[in-house]
Amino acid sequence: MATPAALPPLPFNPARVRTYLVRLPLFTRLVLLAILVFWLLELQTVWAVVQWGSLVPDDVWPTQMYRLNTYPFIHAGFWHVLLNILALTPLLERFEAEHGTLTAVALFMGPLSTFPAGLYILGEKFILHRNTPVVGSSIWVFLLLGSESIRTFKSNPHFSLGPYKIPTWTSPLLACAFVSILISNVSFLGHLCAVLVGYLFGLGYLKIFVPPEKVLRWIEGKLNLLGRLPHYVSVDQKTYGRYGVLPTSNATGTTERPTQLTYLGGTQRLGS
Repeated sequence: MATPAALPPLPFNPARVRTYLVRLPLFTRLVLLAILVFWLLELQTVWAVVQWGSLVPDDVWPTQMYRLNTYPFIHAGFWHVLLNILALTPLLERFEAEHGTLTAVALFMGPLSTFPAGLYILGEKFILHRNTPVVGSSIWVFLLLGSESIRTFKSNPHFSLGPYKIPTWTSPLLACAFVSILISNVSFLGHLCAVLVGYLFGLGYLKIFVPPEKVLRWIEGKLNLLGRLPHYVSVDQKTYGRYGVLPTSNATGTTERPTQLTYLGGTQRLGS
């Protein structure tokens, strides 16, 4: 009897993936869980989740301000969810490890969601005179990439592309442009707004919105968050310092059709 052929090795180590997932901090876990829950809810037909939670410029003010915070959790299909999760998880995990769980909650439920949304609404309504809805957590992916590119620029100002030396801070902008060219129906404006807010964060202009450390320590001590919440990252457990940005190496439409904000800027409008 012929010996069955051996299966090819997996392109990744399942044990390492499991270890990485087990060590994810609390806020990152909650964000990923919320994204998955909203995607599962999209499978039913009673409640139009995408229509409810997408960022629709004409519908935000004054009665639907919640859209400024819900749109990053809403996605348009399985592949949209998968690609966004793969892109967002390492970036958000490092951010939380660097800044702490409470700071991550305050920023991502506040200015790091509402500021890109506000810029998008201004550009969409008053410059482009459109009302194209957007959804997807790649708004955070591009924001974090923009922030990281500022830090990279400080230590490694240029990267080489053939005979050209290109400033490293332009890499998220180049990604926006390439994806807009390669993928049809993408929201270049949405990702551009995210990159701009990421630049502001990386340059330190948004420090004013970070809760004071004394307040965070008081809340943590009063509620005993470190003892009660598994995978919680306290102010005193931060890895890379209070206001630094992400650690990095020196390696060189219509209102019914929201626009996806996907992995590395791959946004697509729902429908045709």
